[in-house]
This record gives sequence, C-alpha cells and structure tokens, in this order.
Amino acid sequence: MDERQELIARIGEAQHTLGRLFSHDRSMPLLALNLTMQQLKVALILAGRGSVPGQELATALGTGLGTVTGIVDRLVAQGLVARREDPSDRRIRRVELTDAGRRMTEELIDAGMTGYRRLLDRLDTGTLRDLDEVMGKLCAAAAELYGPC
Repeated sequence: MDERQELIARIGEAQHTLGRLFSHDRSMPLLALNLTMQQLKVALILAGRGSVPGQELATALGTGLGTVTGIVDRLVAQGLVARREDPSDRRIRRVELTDAGRRMTEELIDAGMTGYRRLLDRLDTGTLRDLDEVMGKLCAAAAELYGPC
C-alpha cells in the first residue's frame, strides 16, 4: 500500500473510531428516539427540504408511495409531521414537520455539534487553524463531487 492509501485508511479508521465514541454517549437525543430508520430519514429529509409532496419522499427513500403513506401516518400519529394540501394543486398532499418535529430534528443536529465542539475545545489554536484549512479543502472536494456544501 502506498503512503497516500495508507493515510486515507488511517484517516478513515480515526473517523470510524470517533463515530463509535460519539455513539456511546447515551445523552444523545438519537438514542432516545422511538423512530424507525425510515421515519428518521423522512424527518431529516423534511428538515432539509421543508414541505415535500409524498411522491418526492418516495423517490428520496427509494420506495413506493404506499410505503411512504404508512411511514407518514405513523409520524403524524406521533405529532412530528402534518399533511397539507398543495396550494397550487389540491390533488397533491404535502408533508411537513410540525413544531415538535422541528424541535426533534434541531436537537439531533445540535447534539452532534455539541459533542464535536467538546472535542474541538481540547485542541490548541494552531491545530484548529490546520483543521479549518483541511475542512475547507474537504468541502471544496465534496462540492466538486456532490454540489455545493
């Protein structure tokens, strides 16, 4: 294995180790959720996109509309999402987060940042500058592959 591949492997392993350590933090809201993976995916899609037609959710999840209907029904029953008529086409039902759903997704996102910030607080300023530069390069590479960060 050449040096470049060895470095990539070590960085990947370090990231995997950090992920395992963060997952052991029982205070994270993710572990307190009573949602299936599909329900969580719907909530996160809605957090990123806002109000979405059911068909768009089905496409994003790679499932049929009937499956999405069941997932959304359960999220509605938990008070996390609501269905609304599309103002431009009353035949289309849009799905959106309720206030409770928005709070839940914000807590999930904030919890991840809280643990990450605790870790970053332990680094010296020079290391933080280096990391900032590297993160900028990672975002630029990601933008080339996937679109803007």
